[in-house]
Formats: sequence, structure tokens, C-alpha cells
Amino acid sequence: MCFTAARRLFDFLQPAIARLGWAIVLAVALFCWALLDSKGAVAETLSAALARAYYGNPDLNQQRANVRVADEEAPKAAAGLRPKASISASAGPQYSNIKIPAGRAQLTGQRSYSYDEYVGYPRGATFNLSQTLYDGGRTGNSVRRAESGVFAARSTMRLTEQATLQNGATAYMNVLRDTAILALRKNNIAVLEAQSRQTRDRFQLGEVTRTDVAQAEASLAQARSELYAAQAQLKNSVANYRQIIGEEPKRLQPASPVEKLLPGSLDEAIRIALVEHPGVAAAVHQVDAAELAVKVAEGSLLPSLSVGAQISQQYDSFLGSPNSRQFSAQASGTLNVPIYQGGSEYASIRQAKEQLGQARFNADVQRDSVRASVVSSYGLLDTAKASILSGQAAVRAAEIALQGVREEAQVGQRTTLDVLNAQQALLNARVNLITSQRDRVVASFAALGAIGRLSASELKLDVAVYDPHVHFEQVKDRWLGVDTPGGR
Repeated sequence: MCFTAARRLFDFLQPAIARLGWAIVLAVALFCWALLDSKGAVAETLSAALARAYYGNPDLNQQRANVRVADEEAPKAAAGLRPKASISASAGPQYSNIKIPAGRAQLTGQRSYSYDEYVGYPRGATFNLSQTLYDGGRTGNSVRRAESGVFAARSTMRLTEQATLQNGATAYMNVLRDTAILALRKNNIAVLEAQSRQTRDRFQLGEVTRTDVAQAEASLAQARSELYAAQAQLKNSVANYRQIIGEEPKRLQPASPVEKLLPGSLDEAIRIALVEHPGVAAAVHQVDAAELAVKVAEGSLLPSLSVGAQISQQYDSFLGSPNSRQFSAQASGTLNVPIYQGGSEYASIRQAKEQLGQARFNADVQRDSVRASVVSSYGLLDTAKASILSGQAAVRAAEIALQGVREEAQVGQRTTLDVLNAQQALLNARVNLITSQRDRVVASFAALGAIGRLSASELKLDVAVYDPHVHFEQVKDRWLGVDTPGGR
């Protein structure tokens, strides 16, 4: 890496060395190096950038939170067979006027009544306890269904992790590519400016025509337009990098493809992808959850059995009996056998079965999609590798052609347009080579993601890998408490 940087520095300084001499150029170089060092500039690697995205990317953190939300479905489902207890209490003033028949008067024969008034403050409390012993298997199947939903959420989180790492690698390589292309565009303008000055000088000497001058100026104007476009493209890539990685790019180092992590053949890659890809795994867990949903719905047709107990204490609860007290205790068992409930339970069962069929079709769709993605990504990777070889050959040939055209133009055998065309051909070849090198790295990450193995652990990123199993174990058997394991 240091040798490459030194070589680039030498190539950059070589024209200045020819003009100013070694002493001045070295002094300027040392000053610039000290200035960079004083600012604490540190090179950024692809692994470091992906590690930062793994920690701080909002989309990935949101998906992790979604998994923790799904974890709570398991204890919610398990509550169906847990005891339920409650206390109810009541109190308040009460006024009563009572009229009680007292028979008939002996002299008149009219009915007589006795009257009484009651002013009291009745109060009391009741404690209820119930326990479901059997509910047709609905609770057990609901718990297993919730666990399948948790596994599906984890697989979806893995999909987001893959997308984040792949997008991070793409953004990193886009910044590298656009930075290099911008440097080529700037160098091209410097070359064309020198070419334009030489052409005008030769025009003054009568060696070329005004047409040659116009062609040189047109090429220079076009090069400046391409420079502005390259600057805009780099700004866009930097913005995408900031969105995914979380920080502005700083002195990005060249990155290598991850082809060594890929299976040796396309058939093996497809076989692995159909088993390990998070999209396929999520679809399979969704099928499991749909099967259990059918069993939960069928449980509504089965009897349920529960037991309960009640303890009650009342004060001043009898009219006309101040200071009275009553204590009662009761235990009971309840058996509920459903016969017909309007048909909604049958519709729910049929609906659950259709949803099961839909989930199975979705699993087939995911497998076909993953297979196509693997084939496509491997094809793009092969294309990128072949493009690099042809691009290297094209650059070498364009360099030789440009040198030859320039020498022939000096003796009048080539025109200014020939030189400009050769210069543009070399520039295009270099841009294409840079693009192919970027495409190879991006395609290798895409291929690794297509088989389902693009992860922080597989890339050996310097991070603490997030383990969703920890939170699930913390909450699945929890009976009480409103605080999350994170303290919120």
C-alpha cells in the first residue's frame, strides 16, 4: 500500500521535478505531508467503513428493533395458560327508604305498613383467581407460531444486514471510482490546454490551419463539461456514502474483491443459496407460522377447561343492617364445549388454510428469485473480470497509439484531430478500466449476498456481532415487569 502511494506521488510530481528541480519539489512535498499529518488524516479502509455502517446504519438498527418487538409475541402467546388474578373493590354512601307491609288494622281492616330508613356506607373487596387447564391446544400452538415469527423476523434482519453491507461496499467503490475519474478529467484538461496552446502557436507559425485550432478548443470545452459532470457525480456518491456509512469519506484506500469467500462453482452457489439465503429462510419460517395458525384456528372447535377461586369481604352490605359483615369464598371449575357460534370459527379456519397456501407459494417465489439472483451476480462478476483484462489491454494499446500519433503529428503525417482522438481514446480506456475494477468488487459483494453469506462475521469485520438470541432469552419466560432488558 505504501509503495503504491509513493508511486502515485512520484508520478504526480514528475512534471514539477522537470520544471523546478528536486530540491524545491521535495520541500513542497514534505511540507504537504507534514500538514496532512498535523491534521491527523487517517486512511479509511472498506472494512472500517462497513464496520461503521454495521453499528450505526439507521435501517439496520430499525430492523434489529423490529426483531425485539417480535420477541415479545412469545410471552404474549404463553399468557394463555398462565394464571390470572384480579382484585375489585367498591365503596360509597347509600340511602334507602323501606316500606314493609305489616298486616291489616283490626278496626278499619286497612293494610298497615312499617317504614324504615337506612343510611350507610357499604364497601367491600373481591379477589378472583382463574387458571385455564386446557384450551384446545391454542396456547401451545400460538407460542410456536410466535417463535416462527421471531425466526422470520431474524431472517428479515439478515436481509437488511446484507443490503446494508452491499450498499456500503457499493457506495465506497463509487466514491473511489468517481474520485479517480475526476482526477483523470482534470489531467485531461491540463493536457488539452497544453495541446490548445501548442496548436495556436503552430497556427501563428503557419504549420496548421484555423480548423485545427477550433478542434483543439472544442475538445477542451467538451473536457471541461465532462469535468463538471464528474464533479456532480462525485458529490452524489459522497452523499450516498454519508447516508449509508454515517460519515463523510476520507482518504479511501483501494479495496479488494471478496471472491475467495465464494463457492467454487455456480451449481454449488445455487445449492447453498437455496438453503442459507435469508429470504428463503424467512419464507420457510412464514410457512411454519401459517401451519400453526391453522392449528390455532382449529382449536376454537375444541372444548376448554378452567378452574377459578373467589374470596369476598363485604361491610354494611345489607339494607337496614348497619355494621354488618359478610365473608365468602368459592371455588369452581368450568367446562366449555362449543357447539355452534355463528360460523365465524369455520371461516377463520378456511382463511388460515388459504394463508398457508399463500405462504407456500411465496416460498417458491423466493427460491426462484434467489436462484436468478445467484446466476445474475455470477454473470456480472465474470463480465467484470473479463472487462478488466480487456481494459488493461485497451489502455496499453491506447498509450502506444497516442505516443505514435503525437510523433507522426510532429512530422506532419497526422492532424490535430488525430491527436485529439487518440487522447480521448486513451482517456475513455482508462475510465472504462477504473469502472471495471469497481464493478468487480461490487459484483463480488453482490454474489456473496446472493448466496446469503454476506455478513459481518463472514467478512471478519472488527465489530461485536449482534446476537438477537440474547434478547429473546431475556423476555420469552418473563412474567412480570414493564422495563425492557435495555433499561427503557
